[in-house]
Amino acid sequence: MADHPSISGIPLVLGGNVFGWTADEETSFAVFDKFYEHGGRMIDTAQVYSAWVDGNQGGESETVIGKWLDSRNIRKDMRIATKTNAGGDAGGLAPAKIAEELEKSLERLKTDYVDLYYAHRDDTSTPMEEIVEGFNTLLDTGKIKEIGASNFDYDRLTININIAQRKSMKPFTVLQNEYNLVERNAFSKQLKTVCRNNEIAMFPYFGLASGFLTGKYRQKSDLKDSQRGSMIENLFDKGQKILPVLDEIVEEIEASHAAVALAWLLAQPAIAAPIASARTPEQLDDLLEATRLNLTENQITRLSEAGQSS
Repeated sequence: MADHPSISGIPLVLGGNVFGWTADEETSFAVFDKFYEHGGRMIDTAQVYSAWVDGNQGGESETVIGKWLDSRNIRKDMRIATKTNAGGDAGGLAPAKIAEELEKSLERLKTDYVDLYYAHRDDTSTPMEEIVEGFNTLLDTGKIKEIGASNFDYDRLTININIAQRKSMKPFTVLQNEYNLVERNAFSKQLKTVCRNNEIAMFPYFGLASGFLTGKYRQKSDLKDSQRGSMIENLFDKGQKILPVLDEIVEEIEASHAAVALAWLLAQPAIAAPIASARTPEQLDDLLEATRLNLTENQITRLSEAGQSS
């Protein structure tokens, strides 16, 4: 997967959901600069980031990223991924709709192309033939370089591949589903196989389980000051089985919890690079550390067997 055209630089994708939310513009620029200085070359965002914040309407993350790219004059060095149809709306992946939404993203990102354009969620009301044709039309214009699917299951991904092959068009070449030490159901063995067999790069999101795998949330009372508290709370029961093993390996190799959790992801089949967020430059240190770690087979197995099996 390391030579997949969507990948450049270190095997780490910077998650863009925090920019325009918990990281203001000045802090976001500092995070971007440090990421770039340490070899980071891919940023993942979406049109919907961060519409959930009072006063926001979506597009805030793309806007901040665009300002940074423009101010640093490094567009050609970076791989920028964005997504459309976060709500899984009927007609959200119709050819005219994805083309219309792409133009909005390009304007916010201050660029004339994106390196990777995702279907954020599936749209079963639009025939897959039309979805394939719509994304391929955008490829032909040069406004997108690769096509990605996010939150797609095995059946729908396989249908996309089969239709694209039949029409001599390009299928999805990237998958972005939730996958981490705690939550593994959205990247099943079937999906791993189809990704390997079709050279589909997997960029798992929530690589640190919304921050739970940093090891700083040991009791539910620890969540009171976290803006992701409700998301992390849902992981506690399963996560408690993971933390003791994670603690052991952290001590064995003198690494951070986050670095070990991300290094485990990098060791999994079909994983190209994990997506992880940092709202301050300091938080980047643990993420960058993961790209330098080499876990032993024993450590990988122990982590894999902790909690639910992968």
